Amino acid sequence: MIDSKAAFCLLAATLAAPCVVIAQTSPAHNNKIPQVAGLPASARAAAASIDAEKIRAHVRFLSLDLLEGRGPGTRGDKLAAEYIATQFALEGLQPAGENNSYFQQVPLIAVHTIEDKTKFSFVPAAGQPVDLAYGSQIVSKDQTGQSSADLDAPLVFAGYGISAPEYKWNDYAGSDGKDIDLHGKIAVVIVNEPPSDDEKFFDGKALTYYGRWTYKYEEAARRGAAGVLIIHRTDLASYGWQVVQNSQAIEKSYLAGDPLNTLRAAAWIQHDVAQHLFQLAGLGDLDQAIDRAGKPGFHPQELNVRLKAHVESRVRHYNSTNVVARVAGASAGPENAVLYTAHYDHLGVDPDAKGDGIYNGAADNGTGCGILLEMARAYAQATTRPPHPVYFAAVTAEEQGLLGSQYLGEHPPVPARSITLDLNFDMLLPIGVPRSVTLGGAERMDFWPTVQTVAKDFDLAIQPDSQPSAGHYYRSDHFSLARVGIPAFSIDPGVLFEGHDEAWGKAQFEDYVAHHYHQPSDEFQESWNFSGNAKLARFGFVLGWLASAQPHSVEWHKGDEFEAPRKKSEAASK
Repeated sequence: MIDSKAAFCLLAATLAAPCVVIAQTSPAHNNKIPQVAGLPASARAAAASIDAEKIRAHVRFLSLDLLEGRGPGTRGDKLAAEYIATQFALEGLQPAGENNSYFQQVPLIAVHTIEDKTKFSFVPAAGQPVDLAYGSQIVSKDQTGQSSADLDAPLVFAGYGISAPEYKWNDYAGSDGKDIDLHGKIAVVIVNEPPSDDEKFFDGKALTYYGRWTYKYEEAARRGAAGVLIIHRTDLASYGWQVVQNSQAIEKSYLAGDPLNTLRAAAWIQHDVAQHLFQLAGLGDLDQAIDRAGKPGFHPQELNVRLKAHVESRVRHYNSTNVVARVAGASAGPENAVLYTAHYDHLGVDPDAKGDGIYNGAADNGTGCGILLEMARAYAQATTRPPHPVYFAAVTAEEQGLLGSQYLGEHPPVPARSITLDLNFDMLLPIGVPRSVTLGGAERMDFWPTVQTVAKDFDLAIQPDSQPSAGHYYRSDHFSLARVGIPAFSIDPGVLFEGHDEAWGKAQFEDYVAHHYHQPSDEFQESWNFSGNAKLARFGFVLGWLASAQPHSVEWHKGDEFEAPRKKSEAASK
Protein backbone atom coordinates (compact mmCIF):
# COMPACT_ATOMS: atom_id res chain seq x y z
CA MET A 1 0.00 0.00 0.00
CA ILE A 2 1.28 3.48 -0.88
CA ASP A 3 1.93 5.72 2.11
CA SER A 4 0.61 9.27 2.14
CA LYS A 5 3.91 10.98 1.30
CA ALA A 6 4.63 8.61 -1.58
CA ALA A 7 1.09 8.96 -2.87
CA PHE A 8 1.30 12.73 -2.85
CA CYS A 9 4.57 12.67 -4.77
CA LEU A 10 3.08 10.18 -7.23
CA LEU A 11 0.20 12.56 -7.90
CA ALA A 12 2.60 15.45 -8.52
CA ALA A 13 4.71 13.37 -10.90
CA THR A 14 1.65 12.08 -12.73
CA LEU A 15 0.32 15.53 -13.41
CA ALA A 16 3.73 17.04 -14.22
CA ALA A 17 2.54 20.16 -12.45
CA PRO A 18 3.25 21.91 -9.14
CA CYS A 19 1.47 20.52 -6.11
CA VAL A 20 -1.23 22.77 -4.76
CA VAL A 21 -2.51 22.22 -1.25
CA ILE A 22 -6.20 23.13 -0.96
CA ALA A 23 -7.06 24.71 2.35
CA GLN A 24 -9.52 22.71 4.39
CA THR A 25 -12.79 24.41 5.13
CA SER A 26 -15.42 23.61 7.66
CA PRO A 27 -18.37 21.54 6.44
CA ALA A 28 -21.37 23.39 5.08
CA HIS A 29 -24.18 24.51 7.36
CA ASN A 30 -26.28 21.41 6.68
CA ASN A 31 -23.74 18.84 7.88
CA LYS A 32 -25.80 17.74 10.85
CA ILE A 33 -26.67 14.07 10.76
CA PRO A 34 -30.07 13.11 12.15
CA GLN A 35 -30.44 10.56 14.89
CA VAL A 36 -30.90 7.41 12.81
CA ALA A 37 -31.80 4.16 14.54
CA GLY A 38 -28.97 1.65 14.37
CA LEU A 39 -26.29 4.21 13.44
CA PRO A 40 -23.50 4.38 16.04
CA ALA A 41 -22.14 7.73 17.18
CA SER A 42 -18.79 7.13 15.45
CA ALA A 43 -20.51 6.54 12.10
CA ARG A 44 -22.65 9.61 12.65
CA ALA A 45 -19.53 11.68 13.27
CA ALA A 46 -17.85 10.26 10.16
CA ALA A 47 -20.86 11.10 8.01
CA ALA A 48 -20.96 14.60 9.48
CA SER A 49 -17.33 15.13 8.43
CA ILE A 50 -18.24 14.93 4.73
CA ASP A 51 -17.24 18.32 3.37
CA ALA A 52 -18.82 20.10 0.41
CA GLU A 53 -15.58 21.96 -0.33
CA LYS A 54 -13.59 18.76 -0.64
CA ILE A 55 -16.14 17.53 -3.18
CA ARG A 56 -15.76 20.86 -4.99
CA ALA A 57 -11.97 20.42 -5.16
CA HIS A 58 -12.25 16.96 -6.72
CA VAL A 59 -14.80 18.13 -9.31
CA ARG A 60 -12.65 21.16 -10.18
CA PHE A 61 -9.62 18.98 -10.86
CA LEU A 62 -11.37 16.18 -12.74
CA SER A 63 -13.00 18.65 -15.12
CA LEU A 64 -9.83 20.58 -16.00
CA ASP A 65 -8.93 20.89 -19.68
CA LEU A 66 -5.74 19.07 -18.67
CA LEU A 67 -7.73 15.83 -18.48
CA GLU A 68 -9.05 16.26 -22.04
CA GLY A 69 -12.58 15.08 -21.31
CA ARG A 70 -11.50 11.78 -19.72
CA GLY A 71 -12.21 9.72 -22.85
CA PRO A 72 -11.50 5.99 -22.27
CA GLY A 73 -8.08 4.89 -23.49
CA THR A 74 -6.70 8.44 -23.68
CA ARG A 75 -4.07 10.37 -21.72
CA GLY A 76 -6.83 12.16 -19.83
CA ASP A 77 -8.40 8.83 -18.87
CA LYS A 78 -5.09 7.71 -17.36
CA LEU A 79 -4.60 10.99 -15.51
CA ALA A 80 -8.08 10.73 -13.99
CA ALA A 81 -7.52 7.12 -12.92
CA GLU A 82 -4.16 7.96 -11.36
CA TYR A 83 -5.68 10.93 -9.53
CA ILE A 84 -8.50 8.82 -8.08
CA ALA A 85 -6.13 6.01 -7.07
CA THR A 86 -3.80 8.51 -5.42
CA GLN A 87 -6.68 10.06 -3.49
CA PHE A 88 -7.73 6.61 -2.29
CA ALA A 89 -4.16 6.04 -1.09
CA LEU A 90 -3.96 9.43 0.62
CA GLU A 91 -7.24 8.74 2.38
CA GLY A 92 -5.93 5.43 3.74
CA LEU A 93 -7.98 2.96 1.67
CA GLN A 94 -6.59 -0.44 0.72
CA PRO A 95 -6.17 -1.35 -2.95
CA ALA A 96 -8.87 -3.73 -4.21
CA GLY A 97 -7.95 -4.04 -7.87
CA GLU A 98 -5.70 -6.55 -9.62
CA ASN A 99 -2.28 -7.61 -8.29
CA ASN A 100 -2.70 -5.67 -5.05
CA SER A 101 -3.18 -2.41 -6.97
CA TYR A 102 -6.04 0.06 -7.21
CA PHE A 103 -6.54 -0.76 -10.89
CA GLN A 104 -8.74 -3.27 -12.68
CA GLN A 105 -7.86 -3.46 -16.37
CA VAL A 106 -10.88 -3.31 -18.68
CA PRO A 107 -10.09 -4.62 -22.22
CA LEU A 108 -12.06 -2.77 -24.91
CA ILE A 109 -12.50 -2.74 -28.67
CA ALA A 110 -13.43 0.56 -30.31
CA VAL A 111 -15.30 0.55 -33.63
CA HIS A 112 -15.94 3.54 -35.87
CA THR A 113 -18.01 2.92 -39.01
CA ILE A 114 -16.48 4.59 -42.08
CA GLU A 115 -19.62 6.07 -43.57
CA ASP A 116 -18.45 6.81 -47.12
CA LYS A 117 -17.13 3.25 -47.54
CA THR A 118 -20.13 1.48 -46.00
CA LYS A 119 -23.11 0.41 -48.13
CA PHE A 120 -26.48 -1.08 -47.20
CA SER A 121 -29.35 -2.16 -49.45
CA PHE A 122 -32.60 -4.14 -49.37
CA VAL A 123 -32.69 -6.85 -52.00
CA PRO A 124 -36.24 -8.12 -52.73
CA ALA A 125 -36.86 -11.55 -54.24
CA ALA A 126 -38.14 -9.79 -57.34
CA GLY A 127 -37.15 -6.32 -58.44
CA GLN A 128 -34.18 -4.01 -58.05
CA PRO A 129 -32.14 -3.51 -54.86
CA VAL A 130 -32.99 -0.45 -52.80
CA ASP A 131 -29.91 1.40 -51.59
CA LEU A 132 -30.03 3.00 -48.14
CA ALA A 133 -28.37 6.29 -47.25
CA TYR A 134 -26.06 5.72 -44.31
CA GLY A 135 -26.79 8.17 -41.51
CA SER A 136 -30.14 9.56 -42.61
CA GLN A 137 -31.80 6.15 -43.19
CA ILE A 138 -29.69 3.50 -41.47
CA VAL A 139 -26.88 3.45 -38.90
CA SER A 140 -24.92 0.41 -37.80
CA LYS A 141 -21.90 -0.98 -35.99
CA ASP A 142 -20.06 -4.25 -36.62
CA GLN A 143 -19.70 -5.63 -33.09
CA THR A 144 -17.24 -8.31 -34.20
CA GLY A 145 -14.48 -5.74 -34.65
CA GLN A 146 -13.64 -6.58 -38.27
CA SER A 147 -12.12 -3.79 -40.32
CA SER A 148 -14.01 -4.95 -43.42
CA ALA A 149 -16.99 -7.29 -43.69
CA ASP A 150 -19.69 -8.29 -46.15
CA LEU A 151 -23.19 -9.39 -45.22
CA ASP A 152 -26.00 -10.96 -47.23
CA ALA A 153 -28.76 -12.41 -45.07
CA PRO A 154 -32.54 -12.88 -45.00
CA LEU A 155 -34.70 -10.56 -42.91
CA VAL A 156 -37.14 -11.79 -40.26
CA PHE A 157 -39.78 -9.54 -38.70
CA ALA A 158 -39.71 -10.51 -35.01
CA GLY A 159 -42.08 -7.97 -33.46
CA TYR A 160 -40.47 -6.36 -30.43
CA GLY A 161 -37.68 -8.97 -30.35
CA ILE A 162 -38.61 -10.02 -26.81
CA SER A 163 -38.75 -13.39 -25.07
CA ALA A 164 -40.20 -12.85 -21.57
CA PRO A 165 -41.56 -16.07 -20.02
CA GLU A 166 -42.77 -14.29 -16.88
CA TYR A 167 -45.13 -12.23 -19.07
CA LYS A 168 -46.02 -15.22 -21.29
CA TRP A 169 -44.52 -13.37 -24.25
CA ASN A 170 -42.23 -14.72 -26.97
CA ASP A 171 -41.80 -12.84 -30.23
CA TYR A 172 -39.63 -15.65 -31.58
CA ALA A 173 -42.23 -18.42 -31.26
CA GLY A 174 -43.72 -19.61 -34.55
CA SER A 175 -47.34 -20.64 -35.09
CA ASP A 176 -46.35 -24.22 -34.20
CA GLY A 177 -45.12 -23.05 -30.78
CA LYS A 178 -41.47 -23.70 -31.60
CA ASP A 179 -38.91 -20.91 -31.73
CA ILE A 180 -37.80 -19.97 -35.22
CA ASP A 181 -34.21 -20.58 -36.31
CA LEU A 182 -32.51 -17.18 -36.40
CA HIS A 183 -28.98 -18.37 -37.18
CA GLY A 184 -27.38 -16.29 -39.91
CA LYS A 185 -30.48 -14.10 -40.29
CA ILE A 186 -31.29 -10.47 -39.55
CA ALA A 187 -34.01 -9.75 -36.98
CA VAL A 188 -36.17 -6.71 -37.74
CA VAL A 189 -37.60 -5.52 -34.42
CA ILE A 190 -39.58 -2.57 -33.02
CA VAL A 191 -38.08 -0.15 -30.53
CA ASN A 192 -39.38 -0.26 -26.93
CA GLU A 193 -41.84 -2.97 -25.74
CA PRO A 194 -45.53 -3.95 -26.10
CA PRO A 195 -47.78 -1.13 -24.82
CA SER A 196 -49.65 -1.71 -21.58
CA ASP A 197 -51.46 0.10 -18.77
CA ASP A 198 -51.44 -3.07 -16.66
CA GLU A 199 -48.58 -2.98 -14.12
CA LYS A 200 -48.52 -6.79 -14.18
CA PHE A 201 -47.70 -6.80 -17.90
CA PHE A 202 -44.25 -5.38 -18.70
CA ASP A 203 -44.68 -3.10 -15.64
CA GLY A 204 -47.34 -1.03 -17.37
CA LYS A 205 -46.01 2.28 -18.66
CA ALA A 206 -42.63 1.81 -16.96
CA LEU A 207 -40.00 0.53 -19.38
CA THR A 208 -38.42 -2.78 -18.43
CA TYR A 209 -35.06 -3.98 -19.70
CA TYR A 210 -36.88 -5.89 -22.42
CA GLY A 211 -37.58 -2.57 -24.11
CA ARG A 212 -33.96 -1.41 -24.20
CA TRP A 213 -32.13 -1.67 -27.50
CA THR A 214 -29.22 -3.38 -25.74
CA TYR A 215 -31.51 -6.26 -24.74
CA LYS A 216 -32.75 -6.66 -28.31
CA TYR A 217 -29.17 -7.00 -29.57
CA GLU A 218 -28.26 -9.44 -26.80
CA GLU A 219 -31.31 -11.67 -27.30
CA ALA A 220 -30.82 -11.88 -31.05
CA ALA A 221 -27.12 -12.66 -30.54
CA ARG A 222 -28.04 -15.48 -28.13
CA ARG A 223 -30.16 -16.92 -30.94
CA GLY A 224 -27.35 -16.81 -33.47
CA ALA A 225 -28.54 -13.83 -35.52
CA ALA A 226 -26.13 -12.13 -37.88
CA GLY A 227 -27.68 -8.75 -37.16
CA VAL A 228 -30.58 -6.69 -35.88
CA LEU A 229 -32.46 -3.79 -37.47
CA ILE A 230 -34.33 -1.78 -34.83
CA ILE A 231 -37.24 0.18 -36.27
CA HIS A 232 -37.18 3.70 -34.87
CA ARG A 233 -40.39 5.63 -34.27
CA THR A 234 -40.08 8.85 -32.29
CA ASP A 235 -43.16 8.45 -30.09
CA LEU A 236 -42.16 4.92 -29.09
CA ALA A 237 -38.46 5.70 -28.55
CA SER A 238 -39.14 9.03 -26.73
CA TYR A 239 -36.33 10.63 -28.77
CA GLY A 240 -35.85 11.59 -32.41
CA TRP A 241 -33.86 9.94 -35.17
CA GLN A 242 -31.11 12.55 -34.76
CA VAL A 243 -30.27 11.13 -31.33
CA VAL A 244 -29.77 7.68 -32.88
CA GLN A 245 -27.81 9.11 -35.78
CA ASN A 246 -25.45 11.12 -33.55
CA SER A 247 -24.83 8.23 -31.17
CA GLN A 248 -23.70 6.03 -34.06
CA ALA A 249 -21.64 8.71 -35.79
CA ILE A 250 -18.97 8.46 -33.10
CA GLU A 251 -16.65 5.64 -32.09
CA LYS A 252 -18.39 2.93 -30.04
CA SER A 253 -16.55 0.63 -27.67
CA TYR A 254 -17.31 -2.97 -26.71
CA LEU A 255 -15.93 -5.27 -24.05
CA ALA A 256 -13.29 -7.50 -25.60
CA GLY A 257 -14.27 -11.14 -25.35
CA ASP A 258 -17.95 -10.49 -24.65
CA PRO A 259 -19.68 -13.60 -26.08
CA LEU A 260 -22.73 -11.53 -27.09
CA ASN A 261 -20.82 -9.07 -29.29
CA THR A 262 -21.41 -11.16 -32.41
CA LEU A 263 -23.71 -9.01 -34.55
CA ARG A 264 -22.19 -7.90 -37.83
CA ALA A 265 -24.98 -5.35 -38.14
CA ALA A 266 -26.13 -3.85 -34.84
CA ALA A 267 -28.32 -1.36 -36.63
CA TRP A 268 -31.25 1.04 -36.59
CA ILE A 269 -33.48 2.02 -39.50
CA GLN A 270 -35.56 5.15 -39.80
CA HIS A 271 -39.36 4.76 -39.70
CA ASP A 272 -40.02 5.64 -43.35
CA VAL A 273 -37.31 3.23 -44.46
CA ALA A 274 -38.97 0.46 -42.48
CA GLN A 275 -42.27 1.38 -44.14
CA HIS A 276 -40.63 0.94 -47.55
CA LEU A 277 -39.24 -2.44 -46.42
CA PHE A 278 -42.69 -3.63 -45.40
CA GLN A 279 -44.11 -2.59 -48.75
CA LEU A 280 -41.32 -4.47 -50.55
CA ALA A 281 -42.15 -7.54 -48.45
CA GLY A 282 -45.89 -7.25 -49.12
CA LEU A 283 -46.76 -6.67 -45.45
CA GLY A 284 -48.70 -3.46 -45.98
CA ASP A 285 -48.71 -0.57 -43.51
CA LEU A 286 -45.88 -0.56 -40.97
CA ASP A 287 -47.80 1.13 -38.15
CA GLN A 288 -50.61 -1.39 -38.44
CA ALA A 289 -48.02 -4.16 -38.24
CA ILE A 290 -46.57 -2.52 -35.12
CA ASP A 291 -50.05 -2.47 -33.56
CA ARG A 292 -50.56 -6.16 -34.34
CA ALA A 293 -47.13 -7.04 -32.94
CA GLY A 294 -48.07 -5.47 -29.62
CA LYS A 295 -50.96 -7.87 -29.03
CA PRO A 296 -51.10 -11.59 -28.17
CA GLY A 297 -51.09 -13.92 -31.13
CA PHE A 298 -48.14 -12.38 -32.99
CA HIS A 299 -45.75 -14.77 -34.76
CA PRO A 300 -42.47 -13.91 -36.49
CA GLN A 301 -42.35 -13.87 -40.25
CA GLU A 302 -39.43 -14.29 -42.62
CA LEU A 303 -39.56 -11.64 -45.34
CA ASN A 304 -38.90 -12.16 -49.02
CA VAL A 305 -36.25 -9.43 -48.75
CA ARG A 306 -32.55 -9.74 -47.87
CA LEU A 307 -30.17 -7.23 -46.36
CA LYS A 308 -26.94 -6.84 -48.27
CA ALA A 309 -24.11 -4.78 -46.82
CA HIS A 310 -20.45 -3.93 -47.08
CA VAL A 311 -19.17 -2.41 -43.83
CA GLU A 312 -15.77 -0.85 -43.27
CA SER A 313 -14.65 0.19 -39.81
CA ARG A 314 -11.73 1.76 -38.02
CA VAL A 315 -10.93 -0.59 -35.15
CA ARG A 316 -8.60 -0.18 -32.20
CA HIS A 317 -7.95 -2.40 -29.20
CA TYR A 318 -7.15 -0.69 -25.91
CA ASN A 319 -7.38 -0.94 -22.14
CA SER A 320 -9.01 1.42 -19.72
CA THR A 321 -9.23 0.91 -15.96
CA ASN A 322 -11.68 0.73 -13.11
CA VAL A 323 -10.22 2.15 -9.90
CA VAL A 324 -11.21 0.03 -6.89
CA ALA A 325 -10.42 0.51 -3.20
CA ARG A 326 -11.48 -0.99 0.10
CA VAL A 327 -12.11 -0.02 3.70
CA ALA A 328 -11.81 -3.05 5.98
CA GLY A 329 -14.78 -3.97 8.11
CA ALA A 330 -14.95 -5.07 11.72
CA SER A 331 -15.81 -8.56 10.42
CA ALA A 332 -12.95 -10.37 8.72
CA GLY A 333 -15.20 -12.08 6.16
CA PRO A 334 -16.46 -10.60 2.88
CA GLU A 335 -20.17 -11.09 3.62
CA ASN A 336 -22.51 -8.09 3.68
CA ALA A 337 -19.97 -5.94 1.88
CA VAL A 338 -21.24 -2.60 0.55
CA LEU A 339 -20.19 -1.16 -2.81
CA TYR A 340 -20.26 2.49 -3.89
CA THR A 341 -19.84 3.33 -7.58
CA ALA A 342 -19.51 6.35 -9.88
CA HIS A 343 -18.18 6.57 -13.42
CA TYR A 344 -15.21 8.85 -14.08
CA ASP A 345 -15.11 8.76 -17.87
CA HIS A 346 -16.69 11.27 -20.23
CA LEU A 347 -16.68 11.92 -23.99
CA GLY A 348 -13.09 13.11 -24.52
CA VAL A 349 -12.23 15.62 -27.25
CA ASP A 350 -13.94 16.29 -30.59
CA PRO A 351 -11.02 16.83 -32.99
CA ASP A 352 -13.34 18.37 -35.60
CA ALA A 353 -14.91 20.94 -33.29
CA LYS A 354 -14.69 24.60 -34.21
CA GLY A 355 -13.69 26.20 -30.95
CA ASP A 356 -13.90 24.36 -27.64
CA GLY A 357 -13.96 20.62 -28.34
CA ILE A 358 -13.20 19.34 -24.83
CA TYR A 359 -16.11 17.56 -23.15
CA ASN A 360 -15.07 18.33 -19.57
CA GLY A 361 -17.95 16.43 -17.91
CA ALA A 362 -17.92 18.48 -14.72
CA ALA A 363 -21.45 17.56 -13.64
CA ASP A 364 -21.41 14.31 -15.62
CA ASN A 365 -19.74 12.77 -13.75
CA GLY A 366 -17.19 14.83 -11.87
CA THR A 367 -19.84 15.28 -9.21
CA GLY A 368 -20.36 11.57 -8.65
CA CYS A 369 -16.60 11.03 -8.41
CA GLY A 370 -16.23 13.88 -5.93
CA ILE A 371 -18.93 12.32 -3.76
CA LEU A 372 -17.33 8.86 -4.07
CA LEU A 373 -13.93 10.15 -2.98
CA GLU A 374 -15.27 12.17 -0.06
CA MET A 375 -17.36 9.25 1.22
CA ALA A 376 -14.28 7.04 0.93
CA ARG A 377 -12.30 9.50 3.07
CA ALA A 378 -15.07 9.62 5.68
CA TYR A 379 -15.28 5.81 5.91
CA ALA A 380 -11.50 5.35 6.02
CA GLN A 381 -11.00 7.95 8.74
CA ALA A 382 -13.93 6.92 10.94
CA THR A 383 -12.89 6.02 14.49
CA THR A 384 -14.88 2.77 14.22
CA ARG A 385 -14.70 0.36 11.32
CA PRO A 386 -17.92 -0.36 9.42
CA PRO A 387 -19.51 -3.72 10.29
CA HIS A 388 -18.31 -5.31 7.03
CA PRO A 389 -15.98 -4.30 4.17
CA VAL A 390 -16.89 -1.28 2.07
CA TYR A 391 -15.69 -1.01 -1.55
CA PHE A 392 -15.41 2.09 -3.72
CA ALA A 393 -15.21 1.76 -7.50
CA ALA A 394 -14.70 4.59 -9.98
CA VAL A 395 -15.62 2.88 -13.23
CA THR A 396 -14.72 3.64 -16.82
CA ALA A 397 -16.58 3.59 -20.16
CA GLU A 398 -20.04 4.35 -18.78
CA GLU A 399 -20.66 6.67 -21.70
CA GLN A 400 -19.77 3.79 -24.03
CA GLY A 401 -22.58 1.61 -22.67
CA LEU A 402 -21.88 0.88 -18.98
CA LEU A 403 -18.84 -1.17 -19.98
CA GLY A 404 -16.63 -0.52 -16.96
CA SER A 405 -19.38 -1.42 -14.52
CA GLN A 406 -20.30 -4.44 -16.66
CA TYR A 407 -16.74 -5.67 -16.30
CA LEU A 408 -16.79 -4.92 -12.57
CA GLY A 409 -20.03 -6.88 -12.20
CA GLU A 410 -18.52 -9.82 -14.03
CA HIS A 411 -15.27 -9.55 -12.02
CA PRO A 412 -16.28 -8.14 -8.62
CA PRO A 413 -13.67 -7.66 -5.85
CA VAL A 414 -15.57 -10.29 -3.78
CA PRO A 415 -18.21 -12.77 -4.97
CA ALA A 416 -21.40 -11.01 -6.07
CA ARG A 417 -23.40 -12.83 -3.41
CA SER A 418 -21.21 -11.26 -0.72
CA ILE A 419 -22.13 -7.72 -1.82
CA THR A 420 -25.29 -6.71 -0.03
CA LEU A 421 -25.88 -3.39 -1.80
CA ASP A 422 -24.47 -1.08 -4.47
CA LEU A 423 -25.19 2.65 -4.29
CA ASN A 424 -24.36 4.62 -7.42
CA PHE A 425 -23.87 8.36 -7.96
CA ASP A 426 -24.17 9.89 -11.43
CA MET A 427 -24.58 13.53 -12.47
CA LEU A 428 -25.79 15.34 -9.34
CA LEU A 429 -26.13 19.00 -10.28
CA PRO A 430 -24.51 21.21 -7.59
CA ILE A 431 -27.27 23.82 -7.53
CA GLY A 432 -28.32 23.82 -3.89
CA VAL A 433 -29.57 21.70 -1.02
CA PRO A 434 -32.12 19.08 -2.15
CA ARG A 435 -35.32 18.49 -0.25
CA SER A 436 -36.19 15.51 -2.44
CA VAL A 437 -34.53 12.50 -4.04
CA THR A 438 -35.30 9.95 -6.72
CA LEU A 439 -34.23 6.41 -5.88
CA GLY A 440 -35.55 4.34 -8.76
CA GLY A 441 -35.22 0.64 -8.05
CA ALA A 442 -34.87 0.91 -4.27
CA GLU A 443 -38.53 -0.03 -3.91
CA ARG A 444 -37.74 -3.40 -5.53
CA MET A 445 -35.83 -4.72 -2.51
CA ASP A 446 -36.47 -5.51 1.14
CA PHE A 447 -34.20 -2.62 2.18
CA TRP A 448 -36.88 -0.19 1.01
CA PRO A 449 -38.41 0.50 4.48
CA THR A 450 -34.97 1.50 5.77
CA VAL A 451 -34.46 3.75 2.74
CA GLN A 452 -37.79 5.45 3.39
CA THR A 453 -37.02 5.98 7.07
CA VAL A 454 -33.55 7.43 6.45
CA ALA A 455 -34.86 9.70 3.69
CA LYS A 456 -37.45 11.06 6.10
CA ASP A 457 -34.76 11.56 8.76
CA PHE A 458 -32.75 13.59 6.22
CA ASP A 459 -35.82 15.66 5.30
CA LEU A 460 -35.78 14.21 1.79
CA ALA A 461 -39.08 13.51 0.08
CA ILE A 462 -38.84 10.52 -2.27
CA GLN A 463 -40.11 11.53 -5.69
CA PRO A 464 -41.12 8.92 -8.27
CA ASP A 465 -39.48 8.76 -11.67
CA SER A 466 -41.12 11.49 -13.76
CA GLN A 467 -40.46 9.53 -17.00
CA PRO A 468 -40.94 5.82 -16.24
CA SER A 469 -41.26 5.06 -19.95
CA ALA A 470 -37.63 6.15 -20.48
CA GLY A 471 -36.29 3.17 -18.51
CA HIS A 472 -33.79 5.18 -16.46
CA TYR A 473 -33.02 2.23 -14.18
CA TYR A 474 -31.36 0.41 -17.09
CA ARG A 475 -29.21 3.35 -18.18
CA SER A 476 -26.76 3.86 -15.31
CA ASP A 477 -23.98 1.82 -13.75
CA HIS A 478 -26.03 0.34 -10.91
CA PHE A 479 -27.81 -1.75 -13.57
CA SER A 480 -24.59 -3.64 -14.35
CA LEU A 481 -24.44 -4.76 -10.72
CA ALA A 482 -28.15 -5.61 -10.61
CA ARG A 483 -27.70 -7.86 -13.64
CA VAL A 484 -25.44 -10.15 -11.62
CA GLY A 485 -27.92 -10.11 -8.73
CA ILE A 486 -26.52 -7.36 -6.50
CA PRO A 487 -29.27 -5.10 -5.10
CA ALA A 488 -28.38 -1.71 -6.57
CA PHE A 489 -29.79 1.73 -7.23
CA SER A 490 -28.65 5.30 -7.84
CA ILE A 491 -29.11 8.23 -5.50
CA ASP A 492 -30.26 11.28 -7.47
CA PRO A 493 -31.59 14.66 -6.38
CA GLY A 494 -35.23 15.36 -7.06
CA VAL A 495 -36.53 18.72 -8.25
CA LEU A 496 -37.31 20.29 -4.85
CA PHE A 497 -34.51 22.41 -3.33
CA GLU A 498 -34.27 24.61 -0.26
CA GLY A 499 -35.60 28.10 -0.97
CA HIS A 500 -37.27 27.13 -4.24
CA ASP A 501 -40.36 25.42 -5.55
CA GLU A 502 -40.39 22.33 -7.77
CA ALA A 503 -40.82 24.43 -10.91
CA TRP A 504 -37.45 26.06 -10.26
CA GLY A 505 -35.71 22.71 -9.81
CA LYS A 506 -37.30 21.31 -12.93
CA ALA A 507 -36.22 24.37 -14.90
CA GLN A 508 -32.59 23.93 -13.73
CA PHE A 509 -32.48 20.33 -14.93
CA GLU A 510 -34.15 21.16 -18.22
CA ASP A 511 -31.66 23.96 -18.83
CA TYR A 512 -28.73 21.65 -18.10
CA VAL A 513 -30.03 18.95 -20.45
CA ALA A 514 -30.76 21.47 -23.21
CA HIS A 515 -27.51 23.45 -23.01
CA HIS A 516 -24.82 21.45 -21.20
CA TYR A 517 -25.54 17.70 -21.13
CA HIS A 518 -22.92 15.89 -23.26
CA GLN A 519 -21.65 19.22 -24.52
CA PRO A 520 -18.31 21.03 -24.05
CA SER A 521 -20.12 23.59 -21.88
CA ASP A 522 -20.44 21.06 -19.01
CA GLU A 523 -17.58 22.87 -17.27
CA PHE A 524 -16.80 23.60 -13.63
CA GLN A 525 -18.45 26.76 -12.30
CA GLU A 526 -17.05 28.61 -9.28
CA SER A 527 -20.62 29.63 -8.43
CA TRP A 528 -21.75 26.04 -7.95
CA ASN A 529 -23.12 25.13 -4.52
CA PHE A 530 -21.83 21.71 -3.43
CA SER A 531 -23.69 21.60 -0.11
CA GLY A 532 -26.38 19.48 -1.78
CA ASN A 533 -23.78 17.01 -3.08
CA ALA A 534 -22.48 16.74 0.48
CA LYS A 535 -25.99 16.13 1.86
CA LEU A 536 -26.59 13.28 -0.59
CA ALA A 537 -23.14 11.87 0.19
CA ARG A 538 -24.06 11.79 3.89
CA PHE A 539 -27.39 10.18 3.02
CA GLY A 540 -25.58 7.51 0.99
CA PHE A 541 -23.02 6.99 3.76
CA VAL A 542 -25.76 6.28 6.30
CA LEU A 543 -27.66 3.94 3.96
CA GLY A 544 -24.51 1.94 3.23
CA TRP A 545 -23.55 1.65 6.88
CA LEU A 546 -27.03 0.45 7.84
CA ALA A 547 -27.09 -2.08 4.98
CA SER A 548 -23.75 -3.47 6.16
CA ALA A 549 -25.01 -3.64 9.75
CA GLN A 550 -28.06 -5.76 8.93
CA PRO A 551 -27.93 -9.34 10.21
CA HIS A 552 -28.91 -10.53 6.71
CA SER A 553 -28.11 -9.35 3.20
CA VAL A 554 -30.36 -7.09 1.20
CA GLU A 555 -32.60 -9.08 -1.14
CA TRP A 556 -34.79 -8.40 -4.15
CA HIS A 557 -38.52 -8.81 -3.70
CA LYS A 558 -39.84 -12.19 -4.74
CA GLY A 559 -40.50 -12.33 -8.47
CA ASP A 560 -38.29 -9.36 -9.33
CA GLU A 561 -36.35 -9.76 -12.59
CA PHE A 562 -33.06 -9.66 -10.66
CA GLU A 563 -34.04 -12.27 -8.07
CA ALA A 564 -32.95 -15.09 -10.39
CA PRO A 565 -29.34 -13.89 -10.87
CA ARG A 566 -29.16 -13.27 -7.10
CA LYS A 567 -30.13 -16.88 -6.43
CA LYS A 568 -27.72 -18.04 -9.12
CA SER A 569 -24.83 -16.19 -7.47
CA GLU A 570 -25.84 -17.62 -4.11
CA ALA A 571 -25.82 -21.16 -5.49
CA ALA A 572 -22.42 -20.59 -7.10
CA SER A 573 -20.93 -19.53 -3.76
CA LYS A 574 -21.92 -22.77 -2.01
